[in-house]
Amino acid sequence: MNEYLESIIRRDPAARNKLGIILTYPGVKAIFFHFLANKLWNFKFYLFARMTSQFSRFLTGIEIHPAAKIGKNLFIDHGMGVVIGESSEIGNNVTLYHGVTLGGISPSENSEKQRNVKRHPTLKDNVIVGSGAQILGPIIIGNFARIGANTVILKDVPENATMVGNPAKNISINSDKSFKPYGVRDYEKK
Repeated sequence: MNEYLESIIRRDPAARNKLGIILTYPGVKAIFFHFLANKLWNFKFYLFARMTSQFSRFLTGIEIHPAAKIGKNLFIDHGMGVVIGESSEIGNNVTLYHGVTLGGISPSENSEKQRNVKRHPTLKDNVIVGSGAQILGPIIIGNFARIGANTVILKDVPENATMVGNPAKNISINSDKSFKPYGVRDYEKK
């Protein structure tokens, strides 16, 4: 828990202290409830798992399916409107901003054939996804990739890429592995 809270403090300049994060950050609450819902899901208590995730959605505005696989230190900043689908996989130290969807591409077609099939994205380690971005389908977002706000991603994204637009375009390769949430370079004041 301490490592998780420290990771948020490193990524959010508004984070003042650990108690404040625990009490006021909806993403932290959503991760806690997902932990419980995921345990219930893995023990095959599907209804209780879904009820837990829906309660969390009611409290936080963040919807995480109980079957989603989430690595260490996921930071959901602001959080309202985030949706993480059933077969999503999220690596370590990933940051999602509000309004992000990790969704499928055709949920109402051939529902029977889509059960127990990978339909949602995989985000590797240290990925940053800007507000309103839509990442759809069973695609892979590579390590250290950055997805700009409101970008629509329908194809795999290579490691270290910075993707923007609709359709998404790779505008740069990120060789700097530090946390840069908005996909822009730091410019020194001269």
